[in-house]
Parts: sequence; C-alpha cells; structure tokens
Amino acid sequence: MVIQLPLKRGVMERSTCVVVGGGPTGMVMGLLLARAGVQVTVLEKHKDFLRDFRGDTVHASTLTLLDELGLGPAFAQVPHQLLDRMQVLLDSGPATVADLSRLPGKHKHIAFVPQWDFLDLLADAGKLEPTFSLRMNTGFTGLVKTGGRVTGVRYRTSDGVDGEIAADLVVAADGRGSLVRDETLLPVRSFGTPMDVWWFRVPRKADDPTGGLARFGRSSGLVMLDRGDYFQIAFLIRKGTDTMLREAGVQAFRDRMVALVPMLADRMDAVESLDDVKLLDVKLDRLSRWHADGVLCIGDAAHAMSPIGGVGINLAVQDAVAAASLLAGPLRKGRVAVDVLAKVRRRRWLPTVVTQGVQRVIQNALLRRALDGKVDVGAAGVPLPIRVLQKVPVLQGVPAYMVAIGLRPEHAPGFARREPGVRGRG
Repeated sequence: MVIQLPLKRGVMERSTCVVVGGGPTGMVMGLLLARAGVQVTVLEKHKDFLRDFRGDTVHASTLTLLDELGLGPAFAQVPHQLLDRMQVLLDSGPATVADLSRLPGKHKHIAFVPQWDFLDLLADAGKLEPTFSLRMNTGFTGLVKTGGRVTGVRYRTSDGVDGEIAADLVVAADGRGSLVRDETLLPVRSFGTPMDVWWFRVPRKADDPTGGLARFGRSSGLVMLDRGDYFQIAFLIRKGTDTMLREAGVQAFRDRMVALVPMLADRMDAVESLDDVKLLDVKLDRLSRWHADGVLCIGDAAHAMSPIGGVGINLAVQDAVAAASLLAGPLRKGRVAVDVLAKVRRRRWLPTVVTQGVQRVIQNALLRRALDGKVDVGAAGVPLPIRVLQKVPVLQGVPAYMVAIGLRPEHAPGFARREPGVRGRG
C-alpha cells in the first residue's frame, strides 16, 4: 500500500524535512523521523514500487532493525527466502566461504524479498504516523536556495503539476544517480570498476545447490542467488561492453553461461531474448563531504557501492538510522546546523571506507583477473583464501559478519521503537 496525497496547484507547501527518493534508504529515514514527531515528506517519482532487479536483500542487521521497530511479525508474513551461506562453485563441487549460521543474534541469515514488498511494509508503517506523507508520481526537479542555503525542493508530478515544498532539511536518498547530489556540487571521489553486471533469471530445480553460489573463471564470473523456484543471476561483463555483447545475440550469451556453469544447459532457453537481461552500470564512488547548508546525502547518493557482497542496501539503511538518530532532535527544534549534519558522515565514514576498500581489493585481486582470463576457480589453482576457509571453517563467520551485519551496525533509536502491533502517534 502507498499513500498518495492530493496536490493543489499554486499552493506553497511546507515540511520540516523532505526526503528525495522512496527506496529503502528514504523510506527508513522517513519512518524514523515521523516516529520522532518530525513532519517529513518522502518524494518518489514512480507510481509504485514495482521494479524488477532492484536490491532484494534484507540483511541480518536490517532484520534486527525491523524487530526493534515492531515490524518483525509483519515482515515474516511477506513471502521471502532465507540465505544462510555463500559458496564458490569448484569443479569438485560447492565450497562454503561465508557461513551465516555463525552470526551472533537471532537472525543468522539474509532474507530475499521483492523490494516492492519491503517498501510497502515501510509505507504501511509510515501511514500510522500523522507526520509522515509519501508522494508517489512526484519527481524532484531542483533545490530551492535562499542566501546560499537550501530551503526546499521543486517537484513535478506525473500529470505535469509543478510545485515547491519549503523545508528545514532536504535529504538526498535518490541513489547513485542522485539529482540532488548533482545540484549540491559536493566533491566526488570515483574509483574505477572493471565490470558491469547483467541480471537475469532461470528456473531452479529442487536438487540444485542452495544459498548463494559464485563461479569465476574462463574470462567470466557470476553469482547465483537461490530465490526458491528460480535463480537470480548476476553475470559479470567487462566495463562498457554491454552493446557489443548484445550484438552477438542471445545464443552466444546462452553458450557462454553453459560453458561457465554446465548445470544451466537445460534451462537457458528461459532467457528468450536479451531483453530479459538487465544492465547494472557498476559504480564505486563517495563524497568527501555529505552535506551542504540545508541538505544531506545518504546511502548511494553519498557513496555508490559495488554489488560485491550485496551490501549497498545494508549500508544505506544504516546511514538512514544514524541520520535519523542524530537529526530528529535538532529538526524538532528547527533549523539544523551544518556541524550537526557533519556528524552523520563522521559516524558512517569508517564502515563506508572499509567496505569500499574491501570491494576494491576483491575487484582487483579476483574479478579483474577473472575477466582477463587469469583466474579459473576450479580443480586446480584454487585461491589461497578459499583453501584457508575450507581448512578453518570458523573463519567463514568473518565474511558472513561483514556482509550480513557490517562494521558498525546501527540500532533503532528509542523514539522509533515499538512493540509489534502498537500503532503510531495520534
């Protein structure tokens, strides 16, 4: 369920905080601020949340957050699959490299759930808060500035209505292609990536391996995610080769998949054309400063993550929790000073830098070499880290923790916590 409020032409509106972007980052930010009694408006340019091949992972730390928000039972009712291990496909069979059963706490797994269901859950929770509003079909078109300070946003609805919302704070949660970030002119440090990703799906059989499966070699690499009756597959391609590979045709693509993972031979016909294959333009970058006067960037708008480990959503949600925890009090009192906004970056800087550093090492030490044909994780030449993880299984808990929980997990602030079934304010 989504909340669509009527819009009036020519009426100047006001909200204490405007969050641009109705993805997981923006929705968590909006819900938490609303539970603090802050008037918050979330702008989402699409008419609904139904978009395929979005990040569908809900990590262990996010599952704990949902419990703290009183939303655990509601999430349990949403159809989902649980992943408790990541494996590498060797010629000799699967080898576990991350064992999530070794995680501390209740949630020893990652959940896969269609992102639209997760966002609907957050929207329904927001609906219970009288200070929360969600504007669908409402796209950000520009920042409003007064004396060099951001004081609101301009928007346009899908039916062509233009308007402005004055705000004490604008939060950019509109992802790696953030329009808000572009207007702030904040300095960005970009890191090269050797690959883009093709997303597609094929049927899964009952006797197939479970969990997450990775295969690298023969100038290729992919990750297969068990989604119950199908595998969601991320196939690595060299950066910038999307057009060239599509020109080779769907059969060449099928042949390449089967050469890499022979068990796919009897199901690649499920990819009827390359229209079934979606491109993710991989970026890895971060802002050196996440704020300007009156505006704050969080999530991918502040630090675009590589899909390695699928940790981008987890980090973004934790950014939102940290930001709401630090800013709710100042927002209730009025204008938020820039030194308060700077605290959000300081709190989230270490996990961001460390995670991106690990991703860069994996990109350069494994993925780039695999795409160059220098790595074949098979019967021979198994990389030393994988051999160590097989000999010392307890170490499999380390990558599991870094992926499923992260370096600095954030917990719901006291003002946002609820017991299951307890309604919001008002």
